[in-house]
Amino acid sequence: MAGAALAAADTASSPWTGHDTQVLVVAAIGIAIVVLLIVWIKMHAFLALTIGALFVGIGSGIALNKVTTSYETGVGGVLGYVGILIALGAMLGKLLADSGGADKVVETLLRGRPATLPWKMALIAGIIGIPMFFEIGLVLLIPVVMLAVRRSNGPAMRLGIPALAGLSVLHGFIPPHPGPLAAIGILHANVGITLALGLLVAIPTVIVAGPLFGNLAARMVPIGAAGAALAVTGGTTAEASPSAARTPGARTPGARTTAGGSGGSGKAPAGETRAQDPDATRTPSFAITLVTLLSPLVLMLIKAAADVWMAKTNPVHPLLDFIGDPVVALTVAVLLAMVTFGTGVGFSAQVLTKKIGQSLLPIVGVMLIVGAGGGFKQVLVDGGTGTAIAKIAIAASLSVLLLGWIVAVLIRLATGSATVATVTAAGIIAPLAGGLSPVHLSLVVLAVGAGSLFFSHVNDAGFWLVKEYFGLTVGQTIKTWSVMETIISVMGLLLTWLLFTIL
Repeated sequence: MAGAALAAADTASSPWTGHDTQVLVVAAIGIAIVVLLIVWIKMHAFLALTIGALFVGIGSGIALNKVTTSYETGVGGVLGYVGILIALGAMLGKLLADSGGADKVVETLLRGRPATLPWKMALIAGIIGIPMFFEIGLVLLIPVVMLAVRRSNGPAMRLGIPALAGLSVLHGFIPPHPGPLAAIGILHANVGITLALGLLVAIPTVIVAGPLFGNLAARMVPIGAAGAALAVTGGTTAEASPSAARTPGARTPGARTTAGGSGGSGKAPAGETRAQDPDATRTPSFAITLVTLLSPLVLMLIKAAADVWMAKTNPVHPLLDFIGDPVVALTVAVLLAMVTFGTGVGFSAQVLTKKIGQSLLPIVGVMLIVGAGGGFKQVLVDGGTGTAIAKIAIAASLSVLLLGWIVAVLIRLATGSATVATVTAAGIIAPLAGGLSPVHLSLVVLAVGAGSLFFSHVNDAGFWLVKEYFGLTVGQTIKTWSVMETIISVMGLLLTWLLFTIL
């Protein structure tokens, strides 16, 4: 993969040829094929990306006996690194949810004045979203959001948008989420630096797209507790407006957790919060939960700081490099979670092993899609698409950061998948990124991630999840969720551009 990128970079300044035109046309058709198969025929993204990759390989002039080799190299290159981290992240997320640790975070942070709820909701989403995929975090948080909406007697979007923004920003910017990790691997960026800069970009982005835009969205779409999430909280469809959302302290039949209490206080009645899983006899404390969740980030940030400020000849540097490697950091976090979220809450060794196994089942599809995206990317690179786009970028004097954002936006709009957009865009711009500094390389990763979140619409599964959970119409979902995603994308571009110019 690196060799192909360097070869493309060497020829990026050469004259335009007919082959350059051919590979761009083939790439456009290949992407259109992927879109057609995913959106219209409803084919699984893994198969669609595989078919699109084979078409692009053949159409770009790669020897027939080398097409599948190129695709397999791309799949292996991405999954060999990213796949391990996705699996470890899934284990951590499963133990967090089943132990009741997520419930403890929610319960603790939702105490206090109702006016602070939007900000706390964004903070909860940020903490819960660190080890969880967007869809898992959404399923976990939406019932909590709906309970808080009912107790505050306010519009759903005032609390829903901050939670969605927190989850979405982490999904696009922060490792160990699949998109950022894949882009880091493809562009050979530093994980720790990307994580540090990602947090720097994420905080103001969540503030603007979350609590601030949430107030505007609540005025544009002034609905209360409604939709599929209302059933989870034990509510009724009669509570579909703010004035109707009057039932404080309602309890989900059969649910084991509430997030807040009666009235506007946000305090849970004594004894009401229980662990999420029946095998758990205790619930981890807020402090223990926070330490477990943040441990991999701390280790990776320590490594990043050492890379920037410590001489490589320092005898401590190799140790910090080792413990801050994402695989090691997440492995340490999972081992810690097996105590704090496992045996510490009453899970037996047998139950703990079963839960670890169960955590891997839902991510098989995600890993296959990420791998196929890597294969599609590699075929584009080996076929010369990256070189052709590099020539255009050089002729148009576009920076690699802006080009990465634009390419990711186009693929996101076409396919609806943030992960596919991130992986493909990173592969396309890889030839231009070879000479960048580690800091600038990480900012390009973040710009690509920002572009991958642009304007979610009807070809995105997240669009329909939000619509159904909140009981919105398509138009209301566009005015709230889709606009929020666009704000995140544009804010991400502006902030990465600013950092790119001053660092």
